[in-house]
Amino acid sequence: MAKTQRADLHQRADALLDAAAGLLGSVGPRGLRIEEVARRAGVGKGTVYLHWASREHLLLAIGAREAAAMYEAVTAAIRIDPVEAALHRYLRRLYVEAMQRPILRSIFIADEVDLAAFANQPTRSDLTETKLIAAGDHLAALRDHRLLRSGIDPADVDHAVQAIAYGFFADSPLASGPRFSLEHRADLLAEVIRRSFEPARTPAPERYAAAAPSIIEASERLAASFGRIAYGTAAD
Repeated sequence: MAKTQRADLHQRADALLDAAAGLLGSVGPRGLRIEEVARRAGVGKGTVYLHWASREHLLLAIGAREAAAMYEAVTAAIRIDPVEAALHRYLRRLYVEAMQRPILRSIFIADEVDLAAFANQPTRSDLTETKLIAAGDHLAALRDHRLLRSGIDPADVDHAVQAIAYGFFADSPLASGPRFSLEHRADLLAEVIRRSFEPARTPAPERYAAAAPSIIEASERLAASFGRIAYGTAAD
């Protein structure tokens, strides 16, 4: 595909995603309609389908664009300070980034029917594999530089971290009272992860600096994978 044509498609995809994100913010995942997205963007309905095959595919794309930006922000933080690669700090920043993005938050609190349609999208298969590989590479780098508790299997860490993080993502702060601000909940998540999986004695910063390049590369792969899902044909 010619460079200018790809740029035009990317720009049009962004405009459609902007329209869809604005609509999603007001009607929620279930209320998202292709025809309304097209109307807001000033194009025909068929133009939306040139990029995404269905309403569910578009919903996935909206979230994927936000997720790509989220991982880019996390990666940038590690570049500035490699200690951000520590598992507890990485999860803390990821949690705050996600919860500060209304689109991602609306997808996390979607009901089971919406989430099932979202999860069953065929385009998620490559993403799932990429996420598994990236998580494995991240944890391997932490293990190799003695940044995980000794004797613990990274696969067990991955499973447990996902379960813990899911609980924090799914929790409603309104149910816990006003003292549980976003920052406070993020601190709690970080402390649970640190105490559960990291060495009791804080590692030297040099060990994080040595592990950071592999972790940055894994995070960049995730951001790129989300980007490809977000932009549909414009990513080809």
